[in-house]
Amino acid sequence: MQGTIINMLADAYLHTLDPFAIQLTETIGLRWYGLAYITGFAFAWFIIQWMGKNKLSLIPYQKAGDLIFTGVIGVLIGGRVGYCLFYDPQLIYTFTTSFPFWKLLAIQDGGMSSHGGMIGVLIAFIFFGKKNNIPILHLLDIAPFAAAPGLFFGRIANFINGELWGKAIHTTQQQSPPFWSIKYPTEITEVWIQNPNLYENKIQKLEELRSTIPGETMFYQSIISEINQGNQAVIDFVAPLLTSWYPSQIFQALAEGPVIFIGILITWWYPRKPGVIASVFLILYGLTRISTEFFRQPDEGVELIASLSRGQVLSVVMIFSGIILFIFSQLSTNKKTGGFGSLTKNTTTS
Repeated sequence: MQGTIINMLADAYLHTLDPFAIQLTETIGLRWYGLAYITGFAFAWFIIQWMGKNKLSLIPYQKAGDLIFTGVIGVLIGGRVGYCLFYDPQLIYTFTTSFPFWKLLAIQDGGMSSHGGMIGVLIAFIFFGKKNNIPILHLLDIAPFAAAPGLFFGRIANFINGELWGKAIHTTQQQSPPFWSIKYPTEITEVWIQNPNLYENKIQKLEELRSTIPGETMFYQSIISEINQGNQAVIDFVAPLLTSWYPSQIFQALAEGPVIFIGILITWWYPRKPGVIASVFLILYGLTRISTEFFRQPDEGVELIASLSRGQVLSVVMIFSGIILFIFSQLSTNKKTGGFGSLTKNTTTS
């Protein structure tokens, strides 16, 4: 039995997850990515309302819904516009004859930037703060607690969708890949067929399946479909040919979610001046994003800058912004607010 378990863990995980949570037609349904956004916003609403009720925030708990709605608008607009500006500028001036006619609005094709989403939330919160007479820096301190769960669920959705692949694990590990590495059947169409000269041997090997796989005109896609449907014979034949990759989406989910949340929670265990928590978030996010990006493939078509990916460069800017904000906050005359430790004291006293 022990040997069987070891053998099960001695191979990479074969990714066959469906991007649809509920599928109505071939293209219409509730995708995990959309569900991740909904879940993230629900967590954000709960956290902001809870902080308001426990006097940890200057935001009245009755305003939690309004703030989240404002944040939703900021995330969606900022995330999409940020992606177009940072990663694919041609979408801004590309128009088509099919709905929604402007590529900037074609979110169904994917493409959201976490950095752009944060900028969008910043602008949205500035408007909310001015309208409701709530200090902007305080709103920015609350935002990270609401954002961390959303970042976590978003990266998990990236993994389920089989997008934003990690880099290939070391060649010495490919023969017997570790259980935590990932194999994607879509590597056949997204990598091999796109680079036939590099993967000629593997493509020729697949020809042995011609007699067993239906669909002559979509042979390679049919192989992927058979794997996703659990055809064990096809899985046993194809899996050894696939490359094992780092699960970068999982690395980033843990780093941008639980790690950052715990970091800002510890920082605000004692009351802090407004802006301190936001600055710590910027620094922590920048550091974790830079670290985890070393396991992730650079975005296609986006040039590296000094060997850094676009996400890493933007994260460097975030770190410097966080340091400047931290110094500004510490030098300000604003009174300290918050402090989760006070809840423990109140509970003990009562």
